[in-house]
Amino acid sequence: MGEEAQRRHRLGFPRRDGAAAPGVAQLFPPSLPPSAESRRPATPAAAPRAPPRPASPRLSPAAAAAAMRLWVLLSLLLLHETLPHVIGQSAKSKHPKEPGENRIKPVNKKVKPKSPKMKERESADPSSKSQSILMQVMDKGRFQKLAATLSLSAGQSIELRCKGSNVSWSYPSYLDTFKDSRLSIKQLDKYGQLILTNSTAADTGEYSCWLQLCNGNKCRKDETKTGSTYIFFTDKGELFVPTPGYFEIVYLNPDKPAVIPCRVTTPSAKVTLHREFPAEEIKTDGINIIYDVKKGFVYQHPTSDHKGIVYCKAESQGAPQISIKYHLLYVEVPKGPPSTTIAASSNRAEVSDSINVICTVLGEPDVDVNFSWQYPGQQSERPVIIQNFWRLINRGTGHTTRISKSVIVIEDFEARDAGNYICIAQNLQGETTVATKIELN
Repeated sequence: MGEEAQRRHRLGFPRRDGAAAPGVAQLFPPSLPPSAESRRPATPAAAPRAPPRPASPRLSPAAAAAAMRLWVLLSLLLLHETLPHVIGQSAKSKHPKEPGENRIKPVNKKVKPKSPKMKERESADPSSKSQSILMQVMDKGRFQKLAATLSLSAGQSIELRCKGSNVSWSYPSYLDTFKDSRLSIKQLDKYGQLILTNSTAADTGEYSCWLQLCNGNKCRKDETKTGSTYIFFTDKGELFVPTPGYFEIVYLNPDKPAVIPCRVTTPSAKVTLHREFPAEEIKTDGINIIYDVKKGFVYQHPTSDHKGIVYCKAESQGAPQISIKYHLLYVEVPKGPPSTTIAASSNRAEVSDSINVICTVLGEPDVDVNFSWQYPGQQSERPVIIQNFWRLINRGTGHTTRISKSVIVIEDFEARDAGNYICIAQNLQGETTVATKIELN
């Protein structure tokens, strides 16, 4: 083999005569010739090779597809978590926040500047706000603030408390009239207590309390610390609040509203007003005649046309019920001190005679008159008889007047009984003094 042929043979080119090139093992035998080893740079000794890992088992096409889907899902979740953070960071980098800058800026919104609270102004007028001190005692030691009205079933008991060391109470006069033992009122160290047991429909009404401010023997009501509630004690058998009598007189005065007090125990009851003769329903217009569930029917501007006998009818999930009857009397008497007259059965008397002196007042039917006397034998404690009474009279024009009288009787007239007999009549408007003289004949 020529020199050219040997060179091609070493480089692995095919021979020109078509013979195959030598293999890799032939080109790079395990031991190089000395000439080649001498030309090769020195290298450190190679580390021992690790044993070959066993070939991993090949996945089936279905398993490979499931793995691919799982990989895609995990990639999407990772992208969903990191994308907002990346966007937020880029937004922050675009617009760095200045010190004191608001995070959220209002858009097209006007903000009014806040004015400082005037504590001095509030404290200067403490009467402008009233603090409710009335509470209801519930079960298990709980307390409840009371609203304007409260509905309870008849038979229930109730306990009310008012904060304060000197508390006064107001409640339906019915409980005072009969000195009902079901009502208990106590004043403790820090609060006043009102307890009503075995309630009835008749107990329906206003319950209130207030704190008393006292300076020595003089006390006044603290208007800033009060409490009030109207309690309905509902009873299906008693739609109307019971009254002691079966007939009541209502005076119609042109100068003030008149109230027909047919109150109900159930606030949802439908109540109507009726005239006895001629039999008809009296319509309420909400202006001249109104119905107040806490008071009854109110005539705002009474006239003589309203006089007569009326009654109320109430309905609430059952048969209607009828109230007592009310006699409406029209009154037209000038206001002022009592119009008083005095007269004696005789102004001259013999010894051992019986003498009567009568003091008479004409006034409004619903205005009380108080009488007092001064007479000659008063200093020596002369025994006399004094009688007071009154009655209503109809003046024939639909107007009603009250006649109040006081009579002093002197039996077995003596010399010491001669002199002036003075009558003093007093009402809310003032007092009137009249006198007459009796002489010994």
